[in-house]
Amino acid sequence: MIYIFDTNAFSQLFHSYYRKRFPTLWVHFDELIEDKLITSTREALREIEDDRVESLREWAADNKELFPSPSAEEAAFVALIFFNPHFQQVIEQKKFYKGGKNADPFLVARAATLGGTVVTLEKEKPNGAKIPNICNYFGIDCTSLEGFMEAEGWEF
Repeated sequence: MIYIFDTNAFSQLFHSYYRKRFPTLWVHFDELIEDKLITSTREALREIEDDRVESLREWAADNKELFPSPSAEEAAFVALIFFNPHFQQVIEQKKFYKGGKNADPFLVARAATLGGTVVTLEKEKPNGAKIPNICNYFGIDCTSLEGFMEAEGWEF
C-alpha cells in the first residue's frame, strides 16, 4: 500500500515521536520511505516550509523527491475536485486564510491516481470539505496517523 501524507500527519509524527525515543518507529518509517511507499505533494512541502517543527523542515528539505509536482493526471483530478461547488467554496476559503498554500486537493488527487491512502489528522465533518470528506466522495482511502500505524501492524 502506498501512503500519501498530509502536512499535519508529518508534523505530528516529527513533533511527537522523537527519533532517539522511538527508534523502531523510525526504522519502519524510513523503510517505507526507501521502498517508495510514502509520498506527498509539492504543495505539502510548501506548507512544511512554514511548520514550527525544525526537524521536519530539515528532513523535508533533504527529501524533496517525496514531494513531486502534480502530474497531468493529478492536475485533472484536482480540477474534478474543484468542479464540485461545495468543495471549491471551502477549499478556496481555506487557501485564502493560509496565504495561498493548500495541499488538500493535491493530496487527494495523488492518492486517486496512485491508488493510495491519504494519511491525515483531519476528521470527516457533516457537510464539510475536509480531506476525509473529499476522499469519501470520490471513494479514496483515507486514514489517520494511528490508522496508518495499525495498517502497518506497528506496535511499540
